[in-house]
Amino acid sequence: MKLTDFKALTFDCYGTLIDWESGMIDGLKPLTERAGRRLSRNEILQAHARHESSQQKWTPEKRYRDLLAIVYKRLAEEWGVVITPEECMAYGESVKDWPAFADSAKALQYLKQHYKLIILSNVDNYSLSYSNKKLGVDFDAIYTAEDIGSYKPSARNFDYMLEKLRTIGVGDEQVLHTAESMFHDHAPANSLGLASCWIYRRHADQGFGATMHPGDMPKVDFRFDSMADLVKAHTEELGA
Repeated sequence: MKLTDFKALTFDCYGTLIDWESGMIDGLKPLTERAGRRLSRNEILQAHARHESSQQKWTPEKRYRDLLAIVYKRLAEEWGVVITPEECMAYGESVKDWPAFADSAKALQYLKQHYKLIILSNVDNYSLSYSNKKLGVDFDAIYTAEDIGSYKPSARNFDYMLEKLRTIGVGDEQVLHTAESMFHDHAPANSLGLASCWIYRRHADQGFGATMHPGDMPKVDFRFDSMADLVKAHTEELGA
């Protein structure tokens, strides 16, 4: 199997192209600075993952920025901090300020010359519109949790994406699903028989950060530590 075998790269956005963990840490500072104990970066991210995943299960129809406001409230309760509704809403709105990884835009601009580029994201359309400006390309299709009414890792999101991709001439076997999260992306991609590429942004860290543990580790067809490494491998294939 080669990278050049595929027609489309379907991307998770947050955690893969957008540095959501840094965005979360910055957005949660008004809360974590008032917590009764010092919280490590990974403790904050893991607690966020628990509450986010739970809330997505209970309210799959909620827009992501509204869902994050509830996650903020649950974290405040867990850490014993008194907050206001305005603080919760401000955290939900902070998604639009989350930074892109330094290599994302340049890598996408290169890959756009060789593939259709698609986003399959758990975010809402409003928040994604701000992130999209940081990524510097026009995606061929964008499918959000707000469009679909459910959140990854639900197979429903992937079924929706694959159905819509067929309408723009992309068959299932032509898709390489490209993502960081084992829980949200690689596990459901495995269950649907999709080829997958792991962008292992957390290769220098421990644990799963802002995503839940996937259980049994899914298999991947390619692994790179960055988008820049993916581009390098693609150019080497073309050169060979």
